[in-house]
Amino acid sequence: MTNRRIFSGIALAVCALASMPALAQNKAMVMGVSVPAATHGWTGGVVYWANRTKAELEKQYPGIKVFVKTAGSATEQANQVQDLQTVNKIDTLVILPFESAPLTKPVAQVKSKGVFVTVVDRGLTDPNAQSAYVAGDNPGFGKVAGEYMAKAMGGKGNVVILRGIPTVIDNQRVDAFNEVMKANPGIKVLDAKHGNWNRDDAFKVMQDYLTRFKQIDAVWASDDDMAVGVQKAIEQAKRDDVKLVVGGAGAKGYIKKVMDGDKIVSADVTYAPSMIADAMNLTAKSRVEGGAMPATTIIPSVLVTKENAAKYYFPDSPF
Repeated sequence: MTNRRIFSGIALAVCALASMPALAQNKAMVMGVSVPAATHGWTGGVVYWANRTKAELEKQYPGIKVFVKTAGSATEQANQVQDLQTVNKIDTLVILPFESAPLTKPVAQVKSKGVFVTVVDRGLTDPNAQSAYVAGDNPGFGKVAGEYMAKAMGGKGNVVILRGIPTVIDNQRVDAFNEVMKANPGIKVLDAKHGNWNRDDAFKVMQDYLTRFKQIDAVWASDDDMAVGVQKAIEQAKRDDVKLVVGGAGAKGYIKKVMDGDKIVSADVTYAPSMIADAMNLTAKSRVEGGAMPATTIIPSVLVTKENAAKYYFPDSPF
């Protein structure tokens, strides 16, 4: 992994420094990495980058151990976190929570045992449960999408929103998007429902929207997997009123749509799953080498249009 990718967002987001001391140089780090299972494209990318970075770290720092666990639910992940601490004897945890609220207490309990905790992407409901935080720019994600859509819509029309899984980051994204919409009184937000970052759930939500609303000018799907379900529902309903669908995260399929000039997909917003690799690398470097770990690292969200899409298109990536 290149230094450019590892440190791409650090300059934007350094707050206070994490205070927990680094490991002694002669002590091997035991890192647990807990992520959601590959239930959709973005988490598939997360799992890929977590396992790839495990191999890279164990090669870079001989003697350390990295355990990667995937979970299909918040309950399963909470149990895995406990097992990582009691069975695998981890002293370092990098976790992308399945959901925020159910994982806060289990993670706090592990931290209370002296484990250094880096939380990724989906923030916990109590920041004291973490030692460091690495994420994409979630308010920026919503703001960038909202500003593009408002301009593309000419400041007027009807829009529907598909939210993700109920998490802190989903709130941040939607709040920022809605702030842009408030500044554009000619645009009416008809409804906002959770599509859970899942194309099948999004398909059902969009079907409901299409049934209830006779005029929908634009859709903010807030995730490329959900955008797939949205487009399928629009095509199945044979609706031609929807002129714009904006997703997000930078899935290769949707970046390709932007590149190819898809008639209703003219832009995307980045939110790279490789942030799990950034978090693992930053945490390992701090813990093993003794450098200070930023308490907060934010990786910027970027608007992708036809003009710059090739820069963000990685056909060999799983996502």
